[in-house]
Amino acid sequence: MGVPIKTTTVGSYPVLSWLAGHTSRLVLRDALMVVLKAQELAGLDLVTDGELLRFDPNNPEANGMVDYFISRLDGIRKHSSVGDADRFRADRASGYHLLTPGIVTGSIGDGTLNLPDDYEIARSLTRSPLKFTCTGPHMLARMLTNQFYKDLASMAMDIAKVLRRQLELIEADVIQLDEATIVGYPEDASWAAEAINHVLDGIQNEKAVHICFGNYGGQAMLRGFWRNLLPFLNTLHADHLVLEFARRGYQELSVFHDLDPKIALGIGVIDIKDNEVETPEEIATRIEHIQKVLGPDRLRYIHPDCGFWMLQRSVVDRKMRVLVEGRDLFEGRL
Repeated sequence: MGVPIKTTTVGSYPVLSWLAGHTSRLVLRDALMVVLKAQELAGLDLVTDGELLRFDPNNPEANGMVDYFISRLDGIRKHSSVGDADRFRADRASGYHLLTPGIVTGSIGDGTLNLPDDYEIARSLTRSPLKFTCTGPHMLARMLTNQFYKDLASMAMDIAKVLRRQLELIEADVIQLDEATIVGYPEDASWAAEAINHVLDGIQNEKAVHICFGNYGGQAMLRGFWRNLLPFLNTLHADHLVLEFARRGYQELSVFHDLDPKIALGIGVIDIKDNEVETPEEIATRIEHIQKVLGPDRLRYIHPDCGFWMLQRSVVDRKMRVLVEGRDLFEGRL
């Protein structure tokens, strides 16, 4: 038998309905216990905090992937003027947001961002292996309107320095950087990799990079192909990648024959843009196909394509269970 395949999620979990208007520290702790217990009951090998600490009741349509960070960092103004909005649209800085989430007006610093504290809250509530997620420097840089730095590369590196200072204090079993815009900007590959690797090199344990094509209201936000990103992926100092495939199909799997063998693969086998729950047989068949194309021991993790935050909890909990059941069914056949 080859290397066991681990099950995990990408990060986010649906915001619990009773959190809205009640985001005190005690209520958030209770919510985290619910999310962690749901993953434990599903049998996941690697759990996450569901990113609930990033929930903002004043901005419930977003999952905090960007706003949580930029609202705490020094050097960024949150509120924009008419002129800021015009400049942002002209720059096309984010690619798909109509308005900028923040304007960079000075050197970016730690501010009140406290990722180690966020981690410790979740770590105290579960004995399971724990993954901590963090939005990466390329995505954060691409989301902002730059009115201070000479270029995006310089801004991304300052963001990377902040993230590294904080993440190197976290002893999570896995730390995952989320980079959900690089697919749409392959021309950024060289400076994006430099900033991302600066963060990765400070992580103590297993390090992962999640890359997808975005999800808002069940829609992909970016277009692109894995083959265009392969040179970039080969430069990353990651232990494994977390990649979207279930929604797009597995036609591009063979591209990853040329991925550096030192980088393990996590492949999406759960479609988070569809409320229909997969069957264990479907999951097992997808794993079997992945291994047939890529060979034994290349697949180390299976997971959803992206975060679960857009789906209902009843759907998410069932999708997590079939993820584990499908893996178990596949490994039983071996």
